[in-house]
Amino acid sequence: MASAATPAAADSTLPPPLEQLRHLAGELRFLLPGVRVGEARETTKEFDRETFWRRLCEAAMAVSRTATTLTEVFSRLPLPSPQETQKFSEQVHAAIKAIIAVYYSLPKDQVSGGHSSYSARASHCGGFPFCEAQALGITLRKLVRSATLDIVDGMAQLVEVLYITPTQSPENLISYNSVWEACQQVPRIPRDNKAAALSVLTKSVDLVKDAHEEMEQAVEECDPYCGLLSDIEEDNSDNHGDEEDILGWPSNQDSYWSEEDQELIIPCLALVRASKACLKKIRLSVAENGKKDQVAQLDDIVDISDEISPSVDDLALSIYPPVCHLTVRINCAKLVSVLKKALEITKASHVTPQPEDSWIPLLINAVDHCMNRIKELTQHEVEL
Repeated sequence: MASAATPAAADSTLPPPLEQLRHLAGELRFLLPGVRVGEARETTKEFDRETFWRRLCEAAMAVSRTATTLTEVFSRLPLPSPQETQKFSEQVHAAIKAIIAVYYSLPKDQVSGGHSSYSARASHCGGFPFCEAQALGITLRKLVRSATLDIVDGMAQLVEVLYITPTQSPENLISYNSVWEACQQVPRIPRDNKAAALSVLTKSVDLVKDAHEEMEQAVEECDPYCGLLSDIEEDNSDNHGDEEDILGWPSNQDSYWSEEDQELIIPCLALVRASKACLKKIRLSVAENGKKDQVAQLDDIVDISDEISPSVDDLALSIYPPVCHLTVRINCAKLVSVLKKALEITKASHVTPQPEDSWIPLLINAVDHCMNRIKELTQHEVEL
């Protein structure tokens, strides 16, 4: 009789299932700051690249499985018992801790230990081949950290959704899919610092390209807000007539470009176009001449190039009315500074075997030409 009563007694001391999920979500959220700022764990063991990627992929698959199980059992009634919930929670927590531990085992700058057989045999993780042993780098480690953060954050969000809406709901499926997709991305992470650098540079090129296209479209239509404000005002006129402007939208005189604004936008667009060209040429140089073992130089190129897209965004936002010409000038100067630094770092690195190569001076001249024109058009603002 005593043994039969033990499970029930133990069950009564456990918190209710949803309370356990709430506690689990908090524990997962608590782990996130450590992953964001954590460094590689000190170890005397030689780093084995093949073992690392295999463990990372296995850990991601384990997280995916626990996410599937948790979603299934908490998306239907009756909910699991407190004891069952405790078991599921422990599995989730263990899976997340395991993938974080694998991430921490990736050093920033150590050369991976190799076996002569690496180049002769093909190992796979999720269908993606492993690379030969090569030096590691910060850019690669950042991509692994980002993938790990996506998984931990996604699982925390899934647990939160499950305790808020435990029965079947669209939010459950959306959150589960986020975790599943984050886990599926792990086998696609670049396997060396050169591939990681190219991945980041490609993303930067795409972001600047999108910003440039949006700016061009607005200029071609001579409508900064693409007609959205006019449509809203027209729909609103039947009810409000000529009353005050719509809350949160610019007044009519601030919703269009003046002739001076349009003249200033022309060299701004040219500067953004030059930014896109700079990134494309840098990416091409890394692809053609980059060496996997030159991790520090690749990291430097990526770090400065990563500042170009945010600088382009700042400039793009500043050309929307009402336009402050001085702000535009300041943002252009910041972008020019970043571009020149990126070109100089690229020129001094191994990816430019012939520093006198004509494309770098040409791009610097193009950037200077744009900035000089912007200075001319905004000089009156400086003199005020």
